[in-house]
Amino acid sequence: MLELGRTQELTVVKKVDFGIYLAETKDDEEKVLLPKKQVPEGIGTGDRISVFLYRDSKDRLIATTTAPLLQLGQVEELTVVQTGKIGAFLDWGLEKDLLLPFREQTREVQAGDRFPVALYLDKSGRLCATMKIYHYLRTDSPYQKDDRVEGYVYEISRQFGAFVAVDGKYSALVPVQELFGQVHTGDRVKARVTKVLDDGKLNLSLREKAYLQIGTDAKKVLEIMEQNGGKLPFTDKADPDLIRSRMGMSKNEFKRAVGGLLKEGKIQITENEIRKL
Repeated sequence: MLELGRTQELTVVKKVDFGIYLAETKDDEEKVLLPKKQVPEGIGTGDRISVFLYRDSKDRLIATTTAPLLQLGQVEELTVVQTGKIGAFLDWGLEKDLLLPFREQTREVQAGDRFPVALYLDKSGRLCATMKIYHYLRTDSPYQKDDRVEGYVYEISRQFGAFVAVDGKYSALVPVQELFGQVHTGDRVKARVTKVLDDGKLNLSLREKAYLQIGTDAKKVLEIMEQNGGKLPFTDKADPDLIRSRMGMSKNEFKRAVGGLLKEGKIQITENEIRKL
């Protein structure tokens, strides 16, 4: 059976002026054309050749010896070549660009954007790309707890957190309780692996361990105070949601940073505010 969207080894069953016809075996009726410009020199009837099957600009099944950047069910980062009335078109290494339909986009995209997508067959049997990659991501990453990783934020859920494609292909999540500051769909982030789940998926944190993070947090507190006239209109006893929204850190992290600054004599804490000294 000829498999659209996958590389497979086929047999040369017929040679014509404009190429060669391929099939699984010499007796199969289902055949596909490998255009003349793709035919390797010296190949003959009965020889086996590895090709990728897709549809050309006229929607005909066609073979190519060119390896695409992704195959059916895989996830890879591709670049937008152009946008049109039915969606965006991505460079996947073949003559005909790959369609990313509007319904498969999780955000507005523009020419030059690069992000991970999966390859799938639509209801019409056409190969298309999707940005909805959760079910296509791999769970066999080589990473362990405390490893540093980089990834692409492909979806954000208020309930679960930020879904990340680590290295563009491994399934990971920044849990909602670890989300501080502004993170958006389409962001590329650096993170720390906090846990490898039983199913192989990764939990991430965008912050360092507490003893490493405290210096960064203290610097951030001072910077925000400078932007607000050298003070904050609340203390480390404030509501956690207020601290999270104003400072981009948890209440405990804020308390540690403020405590360090207090010991260093850089701030003064009153009943209702914190002042820079």
